[in-house]
Amino acid sequence: MLRGVTQTTEPAARDHSPPTGRRAPRRRVHRAWIVAAVTFVTIIGGAAFNALPGLLIDPLHAEFDWSRGEIGLAVSVDMALYGLTAPFAAALMDRFGIRRVVVVALSAVAAGALASVWMTAAWQLMIYWGLLVGLGTGAMAMSFSATVTHRWFVARRGLVTGILTAAGASGQLVFLPLCAWIVDRHGWRPASVTVALAALAVVPFVWLLMRDHPADVGLAPYGGAYVDKPAPARGAASRTVRVLFDAARTGPFWLLAGSFAICGASTNGLIRTHFVPSAHDHHMPITAAASLLAVIGVFDIIGTVFSGWLTDRFDARRLLAVYYALRGVSLLFLPVLMAPSVHPPMVFFIVFYGLDWVATVPPTLALCREQYGDDSAIVFGWVLASHQVGAALVAFLGGVARDHFGSYDVVWYAAGALCAMAALMALMIRRAGVPVAVIVK
Repeated sequence: MLRGVTQTTEPAARDHSPPTGRRAPRRRVHRAWIVAAVTFVTIIGGAAFNALPGLLIDPLHAEFDWSRGEIGLAVSVDMALYGLTAPFAAALMDRFGIRRVVVVALSAVAAGALASVWMTAAWQLMIYWGLLVGLGTGAMAMSFSATVTHRWFVARRGLVTGILTAAGASGQLVFLPLCAWIVDRHGWRPASVTVALAALAVVPFVWLLMRDHPADVGLAPYGGAYVDKPAPARGAASRTVRVLFDAARTGPFWLLAGSFAICGASTNGLIRTHFVPSAHDHHMPITAAASLLAVIGVFDIIGTVFSGWLTDRFDARRLLAVYYALRGVSLLFLPVLMAPSVHPPMVFFIVFYGLDWVATVPPTLALCREQYGDDSAIVFGWVLASHQVGAALVAFLGGVARDHFGSYDVVWYAAGALCAMAALMALMIRRAGVPVAVIVK
């Protein structure tokens, strides 16, 4: 198998070479990169909704007099379903194909975001934000990226994982300032409609350009040998549960799931959901706070792609330990950085946190692939489920803590301590080469 070389069906030159001075014909871009580009755009469109919850906590509280705990509960339902849907989505893609699953998922996100415009009760928030959007975004979670990467790439997997992971941050970069401006000038309803339209706009790209497997277009995966397209995998749900039970009997699964739960708690559950209202508590304008989150998105792209590059070269366990330790230290300083205006220390925190935001994904996915082989996409889906359960708990408990204590300080300190625990868990994952069949007694 040749790594990094695109397989071609053109006959090799026999005993002559191109005349001196003439350039050899340029090789076409491998279709895998086109599929990766469509995946990137799809994740951006699906991630548009993730820009909203932190922006809408205060407007919904003001309009409907719902407590922050109630709103946080709806966000937590969305995050939990996002995570719990992910492993089943990977199996459904094996059964029905990537295109069909993703088109249905985008439609669900659009339906939930659009329906929320007419809601008048907190239970409707649970249905539209929690159920519909949670299921839709979960089907386009990181297991989607894992499935595309596993099928279409042999070489450059770490790099591609980093790029696709950064797509969520790119969506944040695009939609956070836009939605913040819309909420500030026109209210939260036009922002929700904007998210629905963004999800629908991606559907034609998926249907026309996405392909389920390299064999569909007669190609080998990038950097690998040609393989026939496998038959549709039936029993998607049972396979997903079986893979969970098999993985749950191994130690690395629990260490990966536990550390990734803390990752979700300290990013989506904490910063994405509660940073804007926390900054607003300190009299920072909502547009300024949203802009800071968008800056996190800028550096998230850089950090995640660089993390993918590092994952191809260094021990993934040690990378995770460093990422979590540095994240925990930064969170301990956040309460003293909150102020009515943006100042240099806060900018430094935002840049640093952005570089570390989802830098954990490439090494976590690499460890799943290393430990669980062909089932790695589904295993990663379950690990991602733990990520979102952690995020859901903090999204809810953070709102409750704010209602009870009148500030978010205790939440920042607790999250910093949890990150230190995650760093230790990463170092406890066994080294590569130890058989997966070793069972936890």
